[in-house]
Amino acid sequence: MVHSLSLPAPAKLNLFLHINGRRPDGYHELQTVFQLLDFGDELYFELNSSQAITIKPEFNDIPVEDNLIYQAAKILEPFATNYKGVDITLNKRLPMGGGVGGGSSDAATTLIALNYLWQCNLSNEKLCDLGIQLGADVPVFVNGKTSWAEGIGEQLSPIKTPDCWYVVLAPEAHISTVKIFSNEVLTRDTPKMRIAPALEGQALNTLHNDCEALVKQLYPTVKEAIDWLSKYGPTKLTGTGACCFCRLSTETEARQVLNEASAKFKGFIAKGVSLSPAHQKLNEVETFAKDNSR
Repeated sequence: MVHSLSLPAPAKLNLFLHINGRRPDGYHELQTVFQLLDFGDELYFELNSSQAITIKPEFNDIPVEDNLIYQAAKILEPFATNYKGVDITLNKRLPMGGGVGGGSSDAATTLIALNYLWQCNLSNEKLCDLGIQLGADVPVFVNGKTSWAEGIGEQLSPIKTPDCWYVVLAPEAHISTVKIFSNEVLTRDTPKMRIAPALEGQALNTLHNDCEALVKQLYPTVKEAIDWLSKYGPTKLTGTGACCFCRLSTETEARQVLNEASAKFKGFIAKGVSLSPAHQKLNEVETFAKDNSR
């Protein structure tokens, strides 16, 4: 019986983001590519005997009930066959409000970790159904594959993207998704595309983020970061957050650019991956547990 588990919560980038319309329920129809990265937060889970869910560190400005990690644990609680409560420790490395999926990824890692520790035995599909209740970006992290996404982001088609490295800059700005998506200036009529043409050759480089112009207008620090990084290649905003990224061929190039940026901006480099590091790690844990139970 496994009583503790450490799993990563990887970042994502939106390689483009097209908004195709607004639905009657207020959500937006969109098309995007979620590129998973090999860099992110880390969560440590340890079962306890108190039947309590605890999270460390505490965030003074966020009540625990509003923490997506706590909400993910509570939403899974009814399915537990080995419920003992859990102490969760978060090593936060991804910027909040950055558009790299930090909160959603933390929630997804909590779902897949506790599904294992609490022996819920839920399928990935069922976990995705639970995850969408927590946020539109949660299912892609639960599913654990770089994907083409449609709908509100929950209709996922796994894809293979070129092996490359990304420089991600995180200017000092916390951007509210609600604020951006509710702004009347936002473009909401980009025509829908089919997957194949969007992924051919260098097509991804030519696609855009419909939120970028508005975010740059409202947040000058984001515009400054995008303009600076554009010296090294096509640079885009990711999601509706503050972070921007540039794709480069090698780790050496990416590290050089990040070093030059460090005088002005915080950021990180990461390699694009097809399979989530959280799923890779859990697969290793499950294999090890099976081998040692024989």
